[in-house]
Amino acid sequence: MKPPLAAPSIDRRSVVSLFSRLRTANGQASPLPFYKKLRSMGDVVPAPWGGHLVTSYHLCDQVLRDRGWQVPDSDWRARQGSSTRWNAVSSREMGKTLPALNPPHHTRVRRSLGNIYDRKSLGVIGKAIDKTTDRLLDQLAKNLRKGEADFSSIVSDQLPIATIGEWLALPPADYGLLQSLTRDQVFAQELLPSASQLARSDAATHQLREYFTAVVRERRKTPGDDPISVWIRTWDALEPDQEAADEAVYYLALLVLLAAPETTSTLLSTMTRLVLAHPRQMRWLSKHPEHVPGAVEEVLRYDSPNHVISRIAPEDTLLGGVPVQRDQMVHLMVGAANHDPRQHANPEIFDIRRRTTHLSFSGGIHYCLGAPLARLEATTLLTSLLKRFPTLRLAAEPVWAPRVGFRRIMTLPVVKS
Repeated sequence: MKPPLAAPSIDRRSVVSLFSRLRTANGQASPLPFYKKLRSMGDVVPAPWGGHLVTSYHLCDQVLRDRGWQVPDSDWRARQGSSTRWNAVSSREMGKTLPALNPPHHTRVRRSLGNIYDRKSLGVIGKAIDKTTDRLLDQLAKNLRKGEADFSSIVSDQLPIATIGEWLALPPADYGLLQSLTRDQVFAQELLPSASQLARSDAATHQLREYFTAVVRERRKTPGDDPISVWIRTWDALEPDQEAADEAVYYLALLVLLAAPETTSTLLSTMTRLVLAHPRQMRWLSKHPEHVPGAVEEVLRYDSPNHVISRIAPEDTLLGGVPVQRDQMVHLMVGAANHDPRQHANPEIFDIRRRTTHLSFSGGIHYCLGAPLARLEATTLLTSLLKRFPTLRLAAEPVWAPRVGFRRIMTLPVVKS
């Protein structure tokens, strides 16, 4: 492994310009040239708004695996001041969910969940995913008979919310609302949200709190075998205060919802776009479906749903030879790190037969809880898609939301040859 590159003197305006262009339609459609430029500035680059940007695969992996590095929890957010984005209602609420907890609080909450996506659970959920996938592809086939169809709205957007909604035993009539709220709420987790975006996130967070508080209250009255009822029983044994127990269950339900539909929808659309854009690889994969799981991993490396993961320095330290002060934030640019040529040969090439590694599900104690479920949904969909639509092709370029951290394909036009 070559030593990390020390960051040269960086012009703040060049970094600001790079991120401004990354938000544009061209930047979202093809972020790799911008990431290449960012990596050329160094492995650890000063962020114009404070803290640092980390572009090296090795250093991102090191920080994610090191238990010393922390996540921006509620205490850290409060220290940033009342006028900062970190003290928006939505941000404070996210600061109480599992991904924003540090040990020992993180340890207690994580243990209360157990292995929620173990082989047995995935076997049950998998049957539901199979049925939903077939139903959605039936709808896609119906729409394609009329000509062009939007794969994102018909399939990618529907499969994750139906999967998590059915698992949590939520009414199907609520799926549309919950999907809309998660899309607005995600702005609180973006790299540089605007004031208007935070306002939308705050409003969505308020509605989600009302919704899931009511769900927890109802499940306490009429419990079942669903995960929320199970979590109520678990937290009743852990927490003598019923109000505190219900609050803990609310945050688990909120986390599961927010972690599933938005990112998995993007994964499914991105996967479909990349496979259709490489017809030779698509034909090979159709003949070798046993390689579908590997193809999903290459999609995750090439263009992950989340391109930025943030961590906090617990003390003054050196990262890649660059001083990082205690309490400073580092933004791990995993979208760029997954294309680090020191980790992957020819990283700009999409290759479904690549034996790949990636940081798209984070790492260490905060490794993505829903990774097995996302992989299952993607594998199921791609396998069925190859069988049922071997002549499917892109009808036009997708339309992307103007984001940096959380990617989202809004429309993906497809047509049958």
